[in-house]
Amino acid sequence: MTTPKSSGSKELILNYLLANIGKVLESKQIQKASGGAVEWARRVRELRNEEGYQILSHKDRADLKPGQYLLETTVRIPAFKRGISKETRAWVLERNGYTCQMCGVAASDPDPLGGTRTVRLTIGHIKDKSKGGDDTPQNLRAICTNCNEGLQNTALPKPDQIYLLSQARRATINDQKVLLNWLLKKFRL
Repeated sequence: MTTPKSSGSKELILNYLLANIGKVLESKQIQKASGGAVEWARRVRELRNEEGYQILSHKDRADLKPGQYLLETTVRIPAFKRGISKETRAWVLERNGYTCQMCGVAASDPDPLGGTRTVRLTIGHIKDKSKGGDDTPQNLRAICTNCNEGLQNTALPKPDQIYLLSQARRATINDQKVLLNWLLKKFRL
């Protein structure tokens, strides 16, 4: 007698998004649809970044609030593939002393966010693949799942208007045009 294969959290999330195309969904709804997966946000990013689904968030559209997601279409954009071998993963973890390179916790330490979980390490990109980074060991680091999911306040502070404008002014004309097009699209102008 064979047991039917159960769906993974990524597949559950994709099916939920596809069943709700054009609807704004809250993060709690997506996590519930994932079967309660702790790393549901990572699965959403994988669907977007690696499988090309156009899952929008507040970073893409000004009318979406933090924690809201929207799949507008089933049309997928070309995506990149992850190509980190087991050997590279092991080498990077050992090089980094099995310690998160953002917050300093070590593998199997008690989770600083509480609960009964222990710290789990993964491999993170220093320069993200979506921004042209690669899978070479020089661009990889050990990172805990909390930092990788953005659950801790370890990100750099948000730049103020003066800094943003100064950086835009320093950019090339082509880069300024890219920024302008992105802003026009984001704000639907």
